[in-house]
Amino acid sequence: MASKFQASDDFDDQFLTCPVCMLHFRDPRILPCLHTFCKGCLQECVTKQQPLEWPTCRTQVSLPDQGVDELRTNFCVNNLLDFAAAKKGAEPGVPCQICEGNMEGSKSWCADCAILICDSCTLLHRKFPSSKDHEVTTEETLKAEEGRSKFHRKRHCDKHKKYELEFYCEICKTLVCTACTVVDHRPGKDHNPVEIATVAQRRKDTLQGLLQDIDPRLKEIEASVKEVERKMSNLMPSREKATNRANAYFNRLVDLLREREKEIVSQIDEQCRADGKALQTKKESIEFELVGLTSARTFCQQAVEHGSDVHVVAVGNQVQTRVETLLAKQLDLESNWSNFQFVEKTAVIDFLKTIRGLGGVRVNTDIDASMCEVVVMTAVEGFECIAELTTMNQEGRPCVTNNSRAITANMKDPSEQNVPTQLQMKYGGEWEISYVPTVTGIHRLEVQVNSEQVGGSPFDVQVHGKETPALTIGQKGRGVGELNGPLGVAIDKDGNIAVVERGNKRVQVFDGRRGRSLSTFAVEGEKAFGIDVDSNGMFLVTSWGKNYGIRRYSKEGKLLNTFQPDCMKHPLGVAVLQDGRMVVADNKQKSCLLLQPDGSLIREIGKGQLRSPYFVSVDESRDVLFVTDNSAHKVFAFNLGGKLLFDFGKQGDNDGEMKNPHCVRVDPAGNIIVGNAGDGRVQVFGPDRTFTQKVATVEGGYASGIALTPDGSIVVACFQGHCMDMYMYK
Repeated sequence: MASKFQASDDFDDQFLTCPVCMLHFRDPRILPCLHTFCKGCLQECVTKQQPLEWPTCRTQVSLPDQGVDELRTNFCVNNLLDFAAAKKGAEPGVPCQICEGNMEGSKSWCADCAILICDSCTLLHRKFPSSKDHEVTTEETLKAEEGRSKFHRKRHCDKHKKYELEFYCEICKTLVCTACTVVDHRPGKDHNPVEIATVAQRRKDTLQGLLQDIDPRLKEIEASVKEVERKMSNLMPSREKATNRANAYFNRLVDLLREREKEIVSQIDEQCRADGKALQTKKESIEFELVGLTSARTFCQQAVEHGSDVHVVAVGNQVQTRVETLLAKQLDLESNWSNFQFVEKTAVIDFLKTIRGLGGVRVNTDIDASMCEVVVMTAVEGFECIAELTTMNQEGRPCVTNNSRAITANMKDPSEQNVPTQLQMKYGGEWEISYVPTVTGIHRLEVQVNSEQVGGSPFDVQVHGKETPALTIGQKGRGVGELNGPLGVAIDKDGNIAVVERGNKRVQVFDGRRGRSLSTFAVEGEKAFGIDVDSNGMFLVTSWGKNYGIRRYSKEGKLLNTFQPDCMKHPLGVAVLQDGRMVVADNKQKSCLLLQPDGSLIREIGKGQLRSPYFVSVDESRDVLFVTDNSAHKVFAFNLGGKLLFDFGKQGDNDGEMKNPHCVRVDPAGNIIVGNAGDGRVQVFGPDRTFTQKVATVEGGYASGIALTPDGSIVVACFQGHCMDMYMYK
């Protein structure tokens, strides 16, 4: 349920009902999205789903470090529950909770004792020294219209049970009692208790200002809802109209095809009749000649076989003349006719392409193709590359369309070969266009919205070789998104990039896809150095010099713990194991320290073997700890029991050689990625320690930190270049 306050005295019982158990709230707790649940229900939900997501607002909620216990209590709901119980208890038929009698008389509510008492007990209650100052609300007040606003249960200190919470420590951000201000929250540099009324008034003033900001926004959203409802009401009529037009259009096309079919069939019939008539005439002519020649042959044969000499002599010349005439006659015995057939002037496969271009669904949106924006990310050969499209309206504001057919993206490589593209809708009018180029050079990307070219389309996309950074984050400076001496790099649970800045004494977190700054927080210690993220998403940051140590920060940048064990002198790189144990390289101790989650020492690793350890990376699946030794120009590998397994590397500028190796990271396949501080080379070695590839040479020649993103890219901090480069990696 949302933490809203009902205006009516007859508030809805649903307001007091937990949406999980469907019972009245028991110890109601408020989530960051301002929805309220029973504490027990939340604890049960946490075991089934992390992070929590409330379906109404679709907000993913990460719990505080102490879990459900650290969520704020919804005092408003508790007051309403008390008020409802007190109001019902004040009705006839409910006994006094002290004398257990007087069921029919009026009742009052003691806010300090949280009980209902009859009039007689109320008089006695006010006479006892221990309860004479209690706040008692009469039945008339409970039933009055303003009764609820005056009804509040007093809240007592968990530590000093008899004292009411009357102060708020602004430094600790917690409610305290009078005793707390003397013992645990005495005013000074570490504590600043202020009367609750003063703080509450300030908060009310702030909230009142927010209310004034909320109302116009509510009106805007309500108007938007009405507009959506209006469009929903037009949805079916629009569908019917479009369907009718489509049916009419394609029925007409079908009619035209049928008419064309009739024309062709008629032509076939006419051709058949004409050819039949010609062939019949030809046949008759040939048959006439056949009859004449057959008759002459028969007469000639009879004369030869049966005629007397007188007969042969008498007609011989005549027969001879007739036969010779017939034989000498030039006859046209050829029919001059060829078999006719139907010819496909347009092949079916070609016509299919034409058919696909017939008609379409055009969405009458507010999108103006000329205002749409396309941002092309750095493209690298052989890797998935991204371009981002934001659809805009005529005012240049993002505009959403749910019709994927309205957007097309086509790409050609330098030889005019098609490069397959994929479209994926993100949110807020953003679309992701992905592709994998197989060659370097200028590619052309054409993007259309509603069959119109977006502004700037087609785009020339330069596809680089694999040593070009796919993304460069930051430049020298102190502002948001700027960097000053970046060192340790880590990837959080959301795929964001966290980097330690020596020059700015802070940690800055960037979006892992576009490199936008998301948050920053200051870190303690003189010279911040390494960083890692534990299994709960907390940041572990090392620093050396004055006030050295390992510090644990929340995701919001709140300092939670500081570890400064006696065994630690100069902490540099740090790695956190899944069970919370930590490994830190100590340059002064010339070893690595394996620590318990509370910072106590388990064992030293590499003592007497390491000269200048800088960064560490742990492959837990293989029980291997990798350490860069800056002075020895090597990488050492130990198991977590402290045994040296192997080392590799030597000083030099050739492939596979090292020059002051600084940072190290092992990938899931067991490949070892090493960054040099001496020349900026980032090299990859196989699980057998053989050189496999050089990823890049970073700007400024000082690779100061390495991390691997979830999609397998390498993020390299460039200490002297004051930036981070992201490289595609396979």
